[in-house]
Amino acid sequence: MTGAPTLTRYQLAAMIDHTLLAPEATPKDIDALCAEAKQLGTYAVCVSPTLTTVAAREVAGSFVKVAAVAGFPSGAHSAGLKAQEAGIAAATGAQEVDMVINLGLARQGRWKDVEEEIAAVRGEVPSPTLLKVIIESAILEDEAIVMACRTAESAGADFVKTSTGFHPAGGATTAAVALMARTVGPRLGVKASGGIRIAADALAMVEAGATRLGLSRTAAILAELPA
Repeated sequence: MTGAPTLTRYQLAAMIDHTLLAPEATPKDIDALCAEAKQLGTYAVCVSPTLTTVAAREVAGSFVKVAAVAGFPSGAHSAGLKAQEAGIAAATGAQEVDMVINLGLARQGRWKDVEEEIAAVRGEVPSPTLLKVIIESAILEDEAIVMACRTAESAGADFVKTSTGFHPAGGATTAAVALMARTVGPRLGVKASGGIRIAADALAMVEAGATRLGLSRTAAILAELPA
């Protein structure tokens, strides 16, 4: 991987949202996720909104933040429900919300409608809660990826994010991350998630412009790097 960044285990960990979004996850699973996040030094844990309270309790007093998803994984929820879900997550301990846009609207090019739903969520979780917008980049052409990023920025998002990791079209690619990073510049963060399974993949995403990574195989990936 020519020109790839050289990061220590600690440096990469500080960019990771340690993620468990399996629908069958239990509070005990989240306890273990949070304990591992604290041990590994990850930036955050990312959990389902019904488990935000559990995660917030487990990371209390540590440096680990809590992110919760909204409209996950389909994005096909109404804007009002996404906003309500985000608001509940923030009220129960989430400092960050990762929302999925309405993918059908995006595929139709109905960007004003997409902007309105992102803005609805932003209105329910104002700063300092951090809002990440998942665009499911694998299903979009390059022009639509650019438009999705611009729309997220116009609606007040803090980050654009590639993928849920649940869509059959696939997860993050370096090409999509690079395009997203060029589009938003330094103004927004870029989160790469979905299908990142080895350290080389994670480092490639950082090289392409990712400023945050969503990983479920965090421990195995970090173990590949020098301490």
